[in-house]
Amino acid sequence: MALAIGSCLSVSAHTSASANNNDEAFSACVKDLSERARAENISQNVIDEVLSQVQYVPRVIELDRRQPEFTQTFHDYFGLRINEQRIQTGRELLQQHQSLLQKLTREYGIPSQYLVAFWGMETNFGSYLGKMKVLDSLATLACDTRRGEYFTIELMQALRLVEKGVANHASMVGSWAGAMGNMQFMPSAYIQYGVDGDGDGVANLWKSIPDALTSAAYFLQQLGWQRELRWGREVLLPDGFDYAQTGRVNARPLREWASLGVKDVFKNPLPPLDLTASVLLPSGHKGPAFIVYDNFNVIMKWNRSEFYALSVGVLADQIKGVRGLRVEPPKTEPLSKAKVTEIQQALLDFGADVGVVDGVFGSKTTAGLQEFQRQRGLVADGFPDATTINSLLVKTQTQQ
Repeated sequence: MALAIGSCLSVSAHTSASANNNDEAFSACVKDLSERARAENISQNVIDEVLSQVQYVPRVIELDRRQPEFTQTFHDYFGLRINEQRIQTGRELLQQHQSLLQKLTREYGIPSQYLVAFWGMETNFGSYLGKMKVLDSLATLACDTRRGEYFTIELMQALRLVEKGVANHASMVGSWAGAMGNMQFMPSAYIQYGVDGDGDGVANLWKSIPDALTSAAYFLQQLGWQRELRWGREVLLPDGFDYAQTGRVNARPLREWASLGVKDVFKNPLPPLDLTASVLLPSGHKGPAFIVYDNFNVIMKWNRSEFYALSVGVLADQIKGVRGLRVEPPKTEPLSKAKVTEIQQALLDFGADVGVVDGVFGSKTTAGLQEFQRQRGLVADGFPDATTINSLLVKTQTQQ
């Protein structure tokens, strides 16, 4: 029986679950999940063994609602992840695993520093793989209304990993969202891209570094990594630059950015190539500017956060020996979810398409804010600074 999105728990049942009165609703949801597993030909032994044990974990829902990519400023997010200790450890591991990493570069086309950077970003080079039971986390999220179908699919794939003998309910541990191993693969990625890199017949992403790094290299290759292309770089923007041209939706050939006066951090003109590129301003026009290429979009297929993708790229560069940012991200106050929701509603009233009003400052909200700024004669960088927020909220309140 197919399970529709969010069908495990009604809104009222989910409210009860959030109040730790969820036993009946969760049990009903697990029953539906068992029927889904049977319909997908997962063995009855695995269904009986695993789904009879899964437990609802309120902490998982709490963490889902406050992911750092959505609740931290770029200054805070970047500062917590790119530091001298992580860079130095990355350089040491680059040397320690040089032979394996060079082999992976030859076979899959992924430069060594990127594999090490992903490793550092995901688990601090394997020092913290997560300790939550993945099957409990996935069942909890499958029975939640926000992304129920996505996590139901992941739960089914996790059951297949149990079926294959990769792990069991007790040993399959990872993050609150169900990501596992050194590279924090979701179960579907584990099934599809897990590679036995050490030749023992099993892809063990928890305990085998060759397996983990080989799987990451294969994954990135399959996501479309271009062998001879970097992720992007920090750039300098000229005086009078039209910030409304920034954002990943505003891609154009590198030669056009060069003609607009965009330069590298050494003040050299960008090469006049037809390479497609976009300019990003994660901290607004007062912070660092980056120009990003197609491989940046590949990184975002791994994790759909611009902050994450920028951090991977910069960490990889610094592990390789590139100096730090020329322009440091300015420290700004984070916006609460309630404030972002208020901004999104105001943008809707203004006529902008922000997608779902969910309190998450995503690309559509950025584009809507950029258009508001442009029409109001503000710096159209899509960044919610105090001047923009005040203008937006005062304007919409006046219209009401």
